[in-house]
This record gives sequence, C-alpha cells and structure tokens, in this order.
Amino acid sequence: MTDRRLAEQVRIVGSGLLGTSIGLGLSAKGVDVILDDVSPSSKQLAIDYGAGRAPAAGDNPGLIVVAVPPDVTASVVARELAAFPDALVTDVASVKLGPLRQLRDVGADLSRYLGTHPMAGRERGGPIAARADLFIGRPWVLAGHDAISYRRAAAIEDMILDLGAVPIEMGVEDHDRSVALVSHVPQVVSSLLAARLTDGSHAALGLAGGGVRDVTRIAASEPSLWVQILGANAGPVARILKALRDDLDTVIDALEEPDASGSRRRIAEAIAAGNTGVARLPGKHGQDARFSQLVIMVDDRPGELARLLTDIGDAGVNMEDLRLEHSPGAQIGLAEVSVVPEAEQRLLEELERRGWRIAEAWK
Repeated sequence: MTDRRLAEQVRIVGSGLLGTSIGLGLSAKGVDVILDDVSPSSKQLAIDYGAGRAPAAGDNPGLIVVAVPPDVTASVVARELAAFPDALVTDVASVKLGPLRQLRDVGADLSRYLGTHPMAGRERGGPIAARADLFIGRPWVLAGHDAISYRRAAAIEDMILDLGAVPIEMGVEDHDRSVALVSHVPQVVSSLLAARLTDGSHAALGLAGGGVRDVTRIAASEPSLWVQILGANAGPVARILKALRDDLDTVIDALEEPDASGSRRRIAEAIAAGNTGVARLPGKHGQDARFSQLVIMVDDRPGELARLLTDIGDAGVNMEDLRLEHSPGAQIGLAEVSVVPEAEQRLLEELERRGWRIAEAWK
C-alpha cells in the first residue's frame, strides 16, 4: 500500500474493541500487525477477523500499542518497554496521568513512551464489535510529557493519521480534566438517570421519546470497565459531580417551593445555563454553526428512508445531521433532519410537494 504514513511493524497488546479496531484499520493499509493478548481465544478471534497475525520469532516492532484495561495499562506498558528496547510504546487508555505516574515510579524508559486516547468507542466491546473505520474523523489525543518530544513520537501520529483520526496535542492533566467533563461525568449522569427507569411503570416507559433515549444511550456501557475508568480519574470527576450536585440542590429547592419569590427565576436560569453550555459544543466539522430541524414522518416499510434521503438530495439541500425515532404504537418513524437555516423553507416546501408529512420545523 502506498497511501500510508506508517512504515513500522506494529505490535498490539490487547484484542478488545480498540485493539482489534486499530489492527483492522492498519492491516487494511498493509501494515504488518502483530496481535497479542492474555486471552488466547480473544486473540484468535481478532486474528480470524483480519486484525493481524500471531506473534512469531524474529518480530521487531517499531511501534507497540497497549490496548488493555486501565488498571493494568502501566504494568503492561512497562513490560513492553523492557521486552522491546528499540520500540516506541503507546497506550489507548482513557486516563493518562495515573499510568504516567506509575511508569515513573517503576523507572520505566519514558523517552520511548507517549500515552494517547482515541475519543471513539461503542456501547458493545470485544473483537466482534471492532470496526476498521471506528476512528475516522474522531479526535485522538496525544498526551505529552517532558521526557519525550512529539518529534520522537512521530510514528504514533502517523498511525493516528493512517486510521483517519484527528491528532490533538494535550498535556496529561489537561486530558484527564477534559475527559472528566465530556465523557466520564456524562456516563455517571446517564447511568444514574437510567437507573431511575427501573421504578417506572410499563405505561410510563411506553411514553419514552427522544429525550430520555438521548440522555440514557450510553447507560448500556460495561460496568466493570467504568469502575476502572472512574477510579483512575476520580478527582476530576468528583469535582464536576459536586458542582452538578450544587446545581441540582438549587433546582430542587426551587421546585419544593415553586411559588416562592425567585423560584421560577432559578429554574429558568438553570435551563438557560444549559442552553449556553450546549451552544459551545462544536457542530459539523468542528464548526459552531447552528442548524434548523425538520421532523418528517416516515412510514415503517422498506425503502422509505432511502426515498426520503434521495428526495432531500434531489432538492439540492445538504443534510447536516439525521436522527431517527420510532413513534410508540404507530407504524411510522420520525426522521429529524438538520439543515442550514436558509435551506429550511425550501426543503420544507419541496418535501411537502413530494408528499412527505412534516411533523415539526424549528430552529
């Protein structure tokens, strides 16, 4: 393959979702990928899927990727640094400060180690859930430290670019604070809210719409993995949760006396603060653009969604985003299509002309 940057033989330790996905992506580029895992069956399954080959005598990897659970990341990295004294070693654990401190404590050669973190994943884990395109367009943090230069770690950036991800340089402490806010705390909030659903009646759950599904989507994640992640990043996560607890207390106090002076204002300010926060999230291609939405009713039968997407394209409108939701008790789906505001009215008129039923339109 001539379209790849990475020239080194790559050894991947760990054949879960991330390790196998990295192996699939690099193998598709023609990289010689070696897969290893403490679980022979998991390793063989990843090999069967085409993510690499088994270790062999004479292997000389230039780059080693450690893709194991956070509680053993540092020990495996240290072992790989010792076993392959000429190799550059990285890991893909979701916490960076803890492993770096542990490696310093054991005297590991940090001049050949740079931790990274791909901001990509799925609710399901294991090699069977792996995808070669898992990282395309996703941020991938290179968590720098004083013992290594980014130039020395160039092969890691080459790997990230070969996998289609976007490399972002960040210090280890900044990384851990950042993922606490945008990943770890959302997981806790999602799980806690989803746990409340266990008390809901069948009738209540039958009313569930896009709101509760959006908030609880990630609550299906693996508990044992998240115990490790949250434990390794406990400080930053706890600080954000304490601030969130204070905000909840403010709203709870207002709701307990909704007619008291200032109660409605505090509730309004809490909701408005959420508007401000969500507006800061980057949109498509990292832009801050805001879009208008059309909600179109789509009959639940083969080919209807494809017809809708074709009609949107024929109208000459670029679809910025798409969300699907099923209507409870009815054989229709609701497709929420995001477009730039100036195209909203034109698309609405064109879809109605083609017979589509518009449920809602808003900005």
